[in-house]
Formats: sequence, structure tokens, C-alpha cells
Amino acid sequence: MFSGHTPAGRRRGRQRRFARIAGAIAIPVALGLLIGGFIVVRGQHSTNIDETALGASASPSPADSTTPATTTAANVSCDIIVPANPLSAKGLATPYQLTGTDGQSPDASGCTMANAAALGAFVQATILNPRTGQLYVYDPLVITQGTTPAVTPTVPVLPRNAIVTIDFGFNGTNLYQVGATRHALAQGNCVNGMQGSIFGQQSFCNGINFFNAAHWLEAAGRLVVPSEGTSQKIIPTGGRLGTGRACPVTQNFDMVDQDPSDNVTTLYLLNPATGQTAQNTTANAANIPGSTTLANGSDNTLLDLFMDPTLGCTPFQVPDLANNNQPTSSQALNELLAAKNQLNIRALVPQNDEMTLDSQGQFDAAKTNLYRAELGQPSVSWSNNQADSPAMFCQNMVNIQTPFLAANQTVLATGQSPVTAVGDNLFTFLANRLSMSFTNLGCQNFGLTNPVTVTLDENGVATAATFNTTVQQATGGGTKAPPSQGHRRGRHHHEWMNPSGM
Repeated sequence: MFSGHTPAGRRRGRQRRFARIAGAIAIPVALGLLIGGFIVVRGQHSTNIDETALGASASPSPADSTTPATTTAANVSCDIIVPANPLSAKGLATPYQLTGTDGQSPDASGCTMANAAALGAFVQATILNPRTGQLYVYDPLVITQGTTPAVTPTVPVLPRNAIVTIDFGFNGTNLYQVGATRHALAQGNCVNGMQGSIFGQQSFCNGINFFNAAHWLEAAGRLVVPSEGTSQKIIPTGGRLGTGRACPVTQNFDMVDQDPSDNVTTLYLLNPATGQTAQNTTANAANIPGSTTLANGSDNTLLDLFMDPTLGCTPFQVPDLANNNQPTSSQALNELLAAKNQLNIRALVPQNDEMTLDSQGQFDAAKTNLYRAELGQPSVSWSNNQADSPAMFCQNMVNIQTPFLAANQTVLATGQSPVTAVGDNLFTFLANRLSMSFTNLGCQNFGLTNPVTVTLDENGVATAATFNTTVQQATGGGTKAPPSQGHRRGRHHHEWMNPSGM
């Protein structure tokens, strides 16, 4: 379990983020709108977020830091300080702290929650009752180091012997886990990559134990995961391989991108006047006038808040222990739903996913297996490589997603774009995202041709798209992912919100 910092050259950094679908989520119209490049949900007297970094410096313990100091303008990495006993009720209610790497203060590094569009961190816990199989969600709060919560987090009441998984999402490039105490990361079974090579945006605590238990309880009939449901709005295509009108899940090739199954659905409230954050609850929203809502760019948010409503589908939701048991979704719930409703060809995290490459940019089966295991996915094998080897992932993404988008562009065009700087509606956003993912995964190295032609306006926003739905055949294998040649998106520098986020 690696939690220290790696050399600055570990990842492609900012150039890669420009290539990824950048920007910020715009929560569906009824909830909010896009302001200044990231998600803002208007309160009654809301003002624009002041992106001035806030908070005082304090030294986390211990961080094995070797990364050179960076300036705020160029910085893409932050530390997140994990509290002691993070899997306990007290640990879940103790705020995580966002700060700069290598002893940099939040102010110097830009690692503040007021700067969430660029460097915001988000934490999400999914909780399993091992006796009944009941699931719950609780979103631990992230604050800027040196600040206090706008509202003290609610301490959840956990089931006896609860099994907890914690997922981390980040709107920058590299988020390093740092223990608040010497044993905090070990107490949480926390992992953010391999020695010398972190995943980047995504990291985990206790995912392997959670999914092992959940799958066992599901097989025993004590945990019931629902069907993904069907949609009469979907036009079935041959590329969907027999799924017909089945609602999409995170392991469908008709919705995946360059780094599938990543980032969380957590939302936080921000008090723009103070830079303080709070859990996104009904009570907190009422008690923080003018609060804005912060979000993590995520495949899971894309599915739950944009694709599902547009297609007439319903996310997998369970009680939110921080919000009076109101139903909510999570990354782990989406993975359980996808595993239950498996397709003939299942889109597992591939070895050419940027977050699973080694420090030299080469494919790394061990790192891919670790990432997959934290999400309950099977290890790389001859069998699943027929769908998810680097070449075959590209082939299936092209041959399945392209006809799906082409056939369903009318209904998808009625949906709101998650990132209005990428596409002017949900359809053009997805088309642009597919085109960028093709390049970022190096699919051209496997004898494939980008199937999407995107029309951009003067601001670089996709306004139309056409497709070549000819079935393609991948060739070759390769061991190294190429540098990204994707489209630059100006000031937007994380994926769809990152797609690494969506």
C-alpha cells in the first residue's frame, strides 16, 4: 500500500489533463448551473465563489515527499490527510484535510476547497451491514487544512461490525493520501497505487474487503442488488450485444471512457464568504445562505445525474446516513450494480487506463489488478482480456459506443451537458468524450480509426457530431501508452471534469 509522493515525472500532468475532457459539472437544470468552470448550485442569496486560497499551513504526518515544490499556477497535486481509524463512525465524521504537497500550505499550492474546480478532493463511504446485507452511504467531509467545517459533520450510527469502503476522487491530477496519525492509513487499509506509482485522482480504503463481503452476501441471498432496469427511450443497436433496452451501467462499453469506473458522486456545500465546507444535506443547505455546491467530475455522476434521467432510468440508491436517510448513490453502489447486471462483454478497467500505467507509462498488470480489486472487479486474465486488453478495450469502445450514440442522439440531445465547455448538450458532450478517449487510450496504435467527427464552435465547444459505424478490428498489442494528442481546452484542465472524471 503506497501513500508517499513520487517524482514529478510520474504522470503526464497538465498536458494530459488538457487532452481529457475538461471543465466542471453542471448539475441538471433544476439543481444548478455552470459558473466559472465548475459546478455551482445557487442558494437563495448565492454569490460567485472566491477562488482565493484559504487556510493556514500545518504539517501532516508523515509524508514521504520527494516531489519538487511547484507554484500555484502549475500545481496539479495535493495531499489529503486521512483521520485516525477512518473506517469507524468517529473517523468517518472527522473532516479530511486538503493541503499542498511537500509542506506547501493550501494558500501556496492552491489546494483549497474554494478552488475545488481545479484541485478539490472528495471522499465517499459505502457501508455494509454484514448481518442483513443492508447498504448505506456516508460522505465524509473534506475541509481546507487550517479551516473548520461550516457545520460540524453528523456522526453516523453504523451497524454492528459494519464493513466500510472509502473512495476518493480528485479534480486535479495526483491526490496523495497522508495519515493524520502514524497508523491511520493502515487502520483503513488505504491504498493509492503501487510503490513509486500512484493511481492519480482515484484512491481507496478497504475496498477489497468490502467487495469480497458484498459479493459473498449477494451469493448467499442476503444482499439484494437491483436490476439495472430498462428504458423505452433507448433504441437498441447490434453493438449493444443483446442488452436491448437495458439501462446503462458503469461497465457498459456504450458509456465508458479512457478511465472507466472512476471518481465519486459526493457533493459538498461551500460558504463562499468563508471558504468553509459542509456536508451536502438538506439542513445544511438551509442553514448556509448563499452556499454553492461542489462536485467531483466522475463517470458515476455522469451516469446517475445525467444519463439515467435523460434515458428514463433510475440509479441504485440507499439511505444517506448524513442526510436523514434520504436516498443517494455512490461509486461502490454503481460497481455492485454493474457486477450484478453483467453484459456479454464487460468493460473492466483496462491496462491502458492512465491511472493504471506504471511510472514509465507502460502497461502494468499488477497495478491494474490492484485498482480493479478495490472496485470488486476481477483480475486481468486471458478470459477478460478478450474484452479488456488495451487493444480490445479500444475495439469494443469503438464498435459498441459509436452505434449506441449514433442511434440515440435524438434522446441524448435532450439532456443537459455535464460540461458546457465540452459539448452543448449531453449528446455532443458524449461524442466529444468518445473522440478524446480514443486518442488518450492510444487506440490509433491498434490499427483503429477515430469513429467520431466533431463540429466545434469558435469557443471549442462541440455542437454536432457524426459517426462512422463501420465495425473495426484491432491489431497489435503494444506495451506503452503514447503521449496524449487530445484536444486542448484552454483554462479547463481536468478531465470531463476530468473525464477522468467522466
